[in-house]
Amino acid sequence: MRSVVDSAALRHNLACVRALAPDSRVLAVIKANAYGHGLVPVARALAASDAFAVARLEEGLLLRDAGFEQPVLLLEGVRTPEQLAQACQQGLDLMVHSFEQLALLESRAERAPLRAWLKLDTGMNRLGFRPEEFDAAYGRLGGIPGIEQPPRLVTHLANADDRNDPMTVAQLRCFESVTAGCPGERSIANSAGILAWPDARSDWARPGLMLYGVAPFRGESGTDFGLRPVMSFETEVIALKTVLPGESVGYRATWRAGRASRIAVLAAGYGDGYPRATAAGAPVLIEGRRASLVGRVSMDMLTVDVTDLSAVRPGDRVTLWGDGLPVEEVARYAGAIPYELTCGVSQRVPHEVR
Repeated sequence: MRSVVDSAALRHNLACVRALAPDSRVLAVIKANAYGHGLVPVARALAASDAFAVARLEEGLLLRDAGFEQPVLLLEGVRTPEQLAQACQQGLDLMVHSFEQLALLESRAERAPLRAWLKLDTGMNRLGFRPEEFDAAYGRLGGIPGIEQPPRLVTHLANADDRNDPMTVAQLRCFESVTAGCPGERSIANSAGILAWPDARSDWARPGLMLYGVAPFRGESGTDFGLRPVMSFETEVIALKTVLPGESVGYRATWRAGRASRIAVLAAGYGDGYPRATAAGAPVLIEGRRASLVGRVSMDMLTVDVTDLSAVRPGDRVTLWGDGLPVEEVARYAGAIPYELTCGVSQRVPHEVR
């Protein structure tokens, strides 16, 4: 079993971002261990990005320890004086999204230059200053010694993955209205914004999911947009079983054979990050040929029906998702989103970067 990461595919997908948003700089989002693909190897493959974005201080420190000198933005900012001191020492950019963070910046004794990104909440209602608070926050940030001026201005789109939802237009209008007259570079578009909302492609684009070759839209895959899948989650057949009509397979006997069936047992399960909730019928590729999941996912094993496939043998290579089998398709059977699958590959799975 292994997770294989294709560096060339990462570089290809970055080129796709630049082609779609040629007037934007690229802030490559590599948080959550680069969506499960490996923080440092992905950063190396995406070294041509203009900057990196991670969620937390620990991720930023890992990048600095690995020798990366590019700007690194902490999307959640910092919360304590100790975190602020570390971020300043390492030259990390900070998202500022609360008055508590403003007070923390105002209280710092160290006046070393620091770049801040000021977040406006245009409707996500997660992080950021409300529209009626924004002018006050902008003014306070502008008065703090050592903060590079003007700050970069940011918002986050809540429903950009639905092209018919009017919320995105409302968010874009809100951002434009509230920030009018405020100097500073803008950053709005996530992957869905880059792909579907040209008005969101401002000074800085923030691609995440699309860098990994995955589409953010329901019912579509990255290949529909010229993207290449980056992760291939692979295993092998470890046994073959004959199951008679009426016999069941797996825990709770949720699947029964309607005919004499040949079942392949695969070395993968929810202990490896293959979702336990994945429904029967989910596809896998055995030496490039499709077979369907039967029975419940176990901790270490899957069972698939290979009755209609000839010459399946123990040791045959199996793709759980990846080249030829979009993770978006598997995610639908799991009742999940692709992020959950790529981020969920467990630490016991060997990670190979090509």
